[in-house]
Order: sequence, then structure tokens, then C-alpha cells
Amino acid sequence: MREDKMKAFSAVGERVPVIDGKEKATGEAKYASDLKLPHMLYGKILRSPHAHAKILNIDVHRAKKLPGVKAVITANEAPKTKWGAFIQDQTLFGIDKVRYIGEEVAAVAAADAYIAEEALGLIQVDYEPLPAVFDPEEAVLHGAPLIHEAARDNIALRLEFNRGDVVKGFNESDHVFEERFMTSLVHQGYTEPTASVASVDVNGRITLWAPFQYIFTAQRRLAQALNLPSSKIRVIQTKVGGGFGGKTADENSIPICCLLSQATGKPVKMVLTREEEFVAGRPRVPAVIYLKMGVKKDGTFMAKEVKLFADNGAYSGKGPSTMKTAAMRPDSLYRLKNIKTEALLVYTNKVPTGAYRGFGNPQGTFALESMVDIIADRLHLDPCDVRLKNAVQTGDTTAHRWHIRSCEYSQCIKEASAAVRWRERKENKQKGIGVGIAGCIHACGNRHFGMDGSNIFIRFTEDGKARIISGEGDIGQGINTVLTQIAAEELGIPVQDVEISTADTDLTPFCLGAFASRLTTMAGNAVKLAAADAKQQLFDIASRLLEVHPEDLLCKEGIISVKGSPTRSLTVGAVVQAGLFKLAKGDILGKGFFNPDSEVADPESHYGNISPTYQFSAHAVVVRVHEETGKVEILDYVAAHDSGRIMNPTIAEGQIQGGVAQGIGYALLEDMQIRMGKVLNPNFTDFKVPLAPDLPPIRTIMIEAEDPQGPFGAKGLGESTIVPAAPAIANAIFDAIGVRMKNLPFTAEKILQAIKMDSKH
Repeated sequence: MREDKMKAFSAVGERVPVIDGKEKATGEAKYASDLKLPHMLYGKILRSPHAHAKILNIDVHRAKKLPGVKAVITANEAPKTKWGAFIQDQTLFGIDKVRYIGEEVAAVAAADAYIAEEALGLIQVDYEPLPAVFDPEEAVLHGAPLIHEAARDNIALRLEFNRGDVVKGFNESDHVFEERFMTSLVHQGYTEPTASVASVDVNGRITLWAPFQYIFTAQRRLAQALNLPSSKIRVIQTKVGGGFGGKTADENSIPICCLLSQATGKPVKMVLTREEEFVAGRPRVPAVIYLKMGVKKDGTFMAKEVKLFADNGAYSGKGPSTMKTAAMRPDSLYRLKNIKTEALLVYTNKVPTGAYRGFGNPQGTFALESMVDIIADRLHLDPCDVRLKNAVQTGDTTAHRWHIRSCEYSQCIKEASAAVRWRERKENKQKGIGVGIAGCIHACGNRHFGMDGSNIFIRFTEDGKARIISGEGDIGQGINTVLTQIAAEELGIPVQDVEISTADTDLTPFCLGAFASRLTTMAGNAVKLAAADAKQQLFDIASRLLEVHPEDLLCKEGIISVKGSPTRSLTVGAVVQAGLFKLAKGDILGKGFFNPDSEVADPESHYGNISPTYQFSAHAVVVRVHEETGKVEILDYVAAHDSGRIMNPTIAEGQIQGGVAQGIGYALLEDMQIRMGKVLNPNFTDFKVPLAPDLPPIRTIMIEAEDPQGPFGAKGLGESTIVPAAPAIANAIFDAIGVRMKNLPFTAEKILQAIKMDSKH
């Protein structure tokens, strides 16, 4: 079936090797921590040991006298500007007080990292500890310690909306169910820690090398934090050793690196330790979710009510958008019409939280998809049947006015469940073995302002090779390879004749970068338009050389020929050279700008079609639960995805397998343990993530329904891969032992405790 659908294409749909795969496999790829510049210094940061405290005095004199130290800076030497993605509430260093263990207090630049570390120990900071609060539900209570004076009741943001008639929906329900769910604080777990190299020139302009997921947004944020015009900052993306939302210009170390370069006039490198990543990065927003649903006895959903507490930590970063995603996105997976939601983003004296693959969707979907199975069990219905009865369909407009232009969610459910022999397993139950399923909807972009598109150029070199000039950047997901395939397909040249630039704010056109699973749709459309423009320019030149009309030409495998007369032909290289030297046409530079017809959601009602299209998935899992130990063993895992036409099956399979691995970690292992604001497991020895031997075979099913909005029918994939994992595993555990796990992660200890509690009732 795949071969039949793809046979009309030469590059799209092929298993083209990742273009930088050899570099990475051989160790030749250069990451920010590998960079070395002449006269480079090394930066280190002193961090607060208190969760909440006044800063009484900072004495840096001894540190400055240490041989090899070139600069010591505190809030006194830094801009006092408050900055942040959505809420401007953080400064580069604590001013007057600190709000979490790990907050930046001072920084040092020295001749080497060891001297810089030693200098930190010579800085004397006097603190006056203040009362602290660590639980978001406690933080909103009257009398709780106030973390930000401007935030009443410690509420950074409140989101409230109603859809339909919730009271009527519950009144017309045959059954009403209520549950409380909790998700955990987890780190993105990327291999490469946050690193940067900053170099200021004689004119005060900063060049910064860093593994950002988006360079232009990072440039804008840095300008805000450093109180500089954005033109004074050049950002060059280095290789990204994993991002998953954690490298989106929210934490302070990179602008502090820039400050140290300004202070010394020298290049400065700063690489965070793994412990710093955990205590001062931006891990996933944990949530407490109270969910109430009304249903008919046949399983039809009638009403949904949610109250959600999102733990912002000490500063906001991506917290506002993450909370909104958790509160809203899962609603559009089903034909829900009556919805009432209240969501609170709450400050606590803990590490600030932020974006992680799926944004807030894993949190909200964990609650909803667990509840679907609770409903099915109480009504003695099959969980797949309940989902199919309520599933959103192509052509629907959801309660939030999302336009569903292509949707194979129902088919994902059917194929994933069939692959794990759902009906057979349900009919022939085995002790301790269970099967579960869960679904997901995710965006392919998320319009926050006027543009949510992409801007890409293609320039032909003298020898006929196409060079994509793009600032979107590859963060390891393979988008650069996909863009070369799309360009090659549209141009009619071999994939090996297409290369792509490094993302650089000085040299590439403005774009938004990697987030919200947007790049296949947005950048894919832009590069296709740029290729079409460049091809038209090629044909205009070739038509003069071959004495035909441009519309009478075609290009295949790098040969431009006359339709019906293949011997009348020229190579692309010959046409480019003729344009440059014979016809004096100048460079062939194709331009592609794509901006979808999505909408910015109304700030009051929150209605709006935020994405041009949406991706869907359903994951089915088979587990064995060892009741004596509480251990969960995954026997089979099937991930069915509707991501439109697949551009590169190898990359798509890798994205799914990687996302599922993270989802399994979220479900069974990962939990940043915090006591009185201190992270107790800030390393990969104590913060457990799944390793290859821990993972089951992960089977993938691609439901390739062509999307009308995407390039060659494609749409996004990356984030819908992680979202269904936790609820699918929770549902399988319940099917295996009859115990409902509602608090992530499902560790062996928690399962044993739940079994004991269940046996008492």
C-alpha cells in the first residue's frame, strides 16, 4: 500500500539517511561545548542554597583577587530588566531576594573552569531565610508565603472558560464520575547539557553560539534580558544534543555568559553541569487535575469539568502556555460540547518549570484518557468502543473551534488495538497481564501572533547544486533531511544535490524555529514554495536556451528537458552557468514564505483555530504486573499515528520510538524528588530514565491519510509520540490487576501500596 501511494515520488517517502548522521556517528559533529576561540575564558555561576531568602550582602573581593579570575558579576553589574516568554517576572540574578534553590546570585569568568569554580567558593553571600511554600494547592491558600509581591495568592495566571451548557450536560447524564490525578516533575533528559560561547566585538556586538531550538526568538529574548537592541546580538545554532522543549531560551545561564563576555571583552564559554541542569533548568510543569465527567449509559460524553493546578515553580518561562495546553488541548480529541475549565498557574519555591515534548498535553491527556477507561469499566463497556463512539472526525469543528481537516484517530484506535490482539486478550484474560490504549490530538503549529509560518530561500550554486537557506534549525529530529527531500522532489533533482545552511540570525531569513511540531507543515510548505520559485527561474533561462516556452519543460534527476522530446535537454548546472555568464541573469534565488490560515485564539474566550491541521495517535500496550514486587513489564507496544504522508519512514519511526521511550519513563520511572525545595536526585544515577535494555520492541503503524494543508500531504509527528504513553500504561495496569494508578510515575513502590490499599476495601 505504501509503495502504491509513494511510487509517483522520487525523494518524498524514501528512507534517505539523516544528512548529519555520519558526522554524529563518527564524533565529528561540533557542539557548543566543543568550540574553542582564541583567548577564551570559562564561566561559572554561584547559585542560591535557599528556597526563599533575602539577600543581605554579597562580598566578591576575595574571588576577584584569585589569580586567573577576569570578572565577577552580580545583580549590581547586570541589567535589572525583568524578562520572560509570556510573563516578565525573572531577572538574570536574584535582586534583594532569591526564590528557589539554584537561583543565580553571581557569576565568574576565569582562565579555566577550575579557577572559576574555586572563585565561586570565595564569594560570601549573607542571607535571611524566609518562609517558603512548595505545593501549588497550598500556595494559593490565604496566609501562604508570597513569592512575587505582584502575584496575589501566588497565582501567576488564571484561565477560565465555558463551552456549551455544562449544567445541562451533567443534568442529562446518566452517570457522573469524578477523579483526582497528579503528574510529576520530570527533566527533559537531553544528553548535551546547556552550553554557550559568547564573544563581544569592539563595537559591543555579541556573537553567540548555542544549541537553541529557535534562533530568532532566542535573539529577541536575549535582547530583552540584556537590555540591548536585537541587532546587537547574532545567534548561531550549534548542533543540538537533544532539546525536547528545554532549550528554548528561558533559563539564565546563556545571557549571563553574554554578560561575562561584555565584562571581560573576551570570548566566554559556559557549560552547565548535570546537577545544574536539574536544579536550574526548566523541567516539565507538574499538575494536579480534578476531573469530572458526565456520560450517557451507552458511553456518550455529555459534560466535562476540570480544575487544574499547574506548578509554575519560582518563575514563569513557558508555564502559561503549557498550562493552557494541558487545560484545553485534550478536549478536541472527542466530540465534547459542554466544558467548564478553571486552571491556575501557581508560583512555588521550586525550580522554575517549562516546556517539554508535548507541552502540557501529556498532563491533560493522562487525566482524560485515564478517565475514559474508568468510565468504560464502570459502565461495563469496551474502552475502544467508548473512544470510537466519541472520537473527533474529519470535517468536525471542535468545542474550541478547531477545524479538523484530516483525522484518522478512529483508524489509529482500530489498528493499534488489532495489532495487540485486543479482543482476544479481553476474552481470554491471563493473571497479571493487561492491555491498555490511549489516544492523542496535537497541533502542527500554534499561532500566538500574526505569523506562525516559515520563510526559506533556495539558492543554486554555479555547479547546479541547490542550497536551502533556512534559520529553522535541526534539533536532532531530522527536519533538515526532510526539507532536502521536499526541495529535491519539487525541483526534480537528486537529494544528494541539495544541502542546507546552518541557522544563523545574520545569514538566514526570519523564522520561528522548532516547537509545537510545526516544522514539517510550516517549513515544509515554505521550502516547497521556494523550490517552485527557483524552478520557475531555471525554466525561464532554459526556455531561452532550448527555444521553447517554460511550461513545455520538465526537470527530472537534475536534467531539464522538453516534454515529449527528452533528447532536447540541459543539466541544471549548465542552465545555472548560462544564466550567470551568458544571459547575465544573476543568481537563481527562490523564495518561499508560508503563513497558514490558522488563528490567534481570542484572549478572553480562547476560541480560535490555532493550527492549520492536527496530528493524531493511539498507542496500545500489553503489560505484565508482578504483584509480589510491583514491577511493570511491558510485553508489547504499538503506536499508530496519523501524521499525513510520511516524508521519511526511518526518521518517522525514530521519532515515534524516541517519544515512546520518553513516555515510558514518564509513566514508570521519572520523578524529580524535591524536599524543602532541594532536588534530591539531580543526576542520571538517581533520576532514572529508561535505557535500551529497559524498553520493549516498539512497533509503529503509519495511517497515511493525505493532509490538505501539508507539503505533499504531510503533517507533524514529533510530540504526539509521547502523549498517550502514560495513560495507555495506566489503563493496562488496571486491566492486569484491577488497581487504578492516578499519580505519576507508577513506581513499584506505588503499585505495591495501591494493591495493599485495594485489598482493604
